[in-house]
Amino acid sequence: MVGGGGFPQQLLISQSLVRLLSFSTVASADEAEHGLECPTFPWPHDGILSPYDHASIRRGHQVYQQVCASCHSMSLISYRDLVGVAYTEEEAKAMAAEIEVVDGPNDEDKRRVTLQSLFACGEIAMPKMLNDEAVEYEDGTPATEAQMGKDVVSFLSWAAEPEMEVRKLMGFKWIFLPSLALLQAAYYRRLKWSVLKSRKLVLDVVN
Repeated sequence: MVGGGGFPQQLLISQSLVRLLSFSTVASADEAEHGLECPTFPWPHDGILSPYDHASIRRGHQVYQQVCASCHSMSLISYRDLVGVAYTEEEAKAMAAEIEVVDGPNDEDKRRVTLQSLFACGEIAMPKMLNDEAVEYEDGTPATEAQMGKDVVSFLSWAAEPEMEVRKLMGFKWIFLPSLALLQAAYYRRLKWSVLKSRKLVLDVVN
C-alpha cells in the first residue's frame, strides 16, 4: 500500500496532462501538414476607436442573403437594424416587402431537421459555397472568393455586436471627460496653492 492519499490524484492529473499534450502535438502536426493554420487579418474595426467598414457590411449582407440565408437563419437581426448601417430606410423597407413568410411546418422543414441531424453526426459536410463571381456586387467590387469571405465576416461581426461603435464612443467619453476634469483640478490646485508655496515670511524680531 502506497502511503499518502494524494498519489492517485497526482497520477490522474499527470495522465490527463500527457493526453492533452499528445493531442496538442498531433493537432499541431496535422495543421502543419495540411496547412490549416488560422491566419490573422487586420480588420478595420479592431482599433480602439475604429468603426465598422459599412460598405463591407452592405456587401456582406448581400452575400449572406444570396448564398447563406437559405440554410443559416438570422432571427435576432431585423431589417430596421440595417438602417443607417448598410441601407437607407427606403431600401430596408423595399427588402422587407419582398420577403414572403410561410406559416407552419411542412415537408421542407422536416427535411431540414433531418439534414441538421446528419450534420451534427458528421455524416455529411457542407459543400463549399463561396466561389468567384457567386454574387454580383452592387457597387462594382470584384466578387472574388476572398472578398466575399471578408465581407460576410464583416457583416457577421456587426450582427454579433451591432452596438460596438456606440460602446467605443461611450468608452472614449468616459475616458476623456474624467481626464479633462483631472486637468482642471490640477490647474486649480496649482493656481490656488502656488501663492502659498511661493510666499516668503519675514520675521521682524524686536529686541
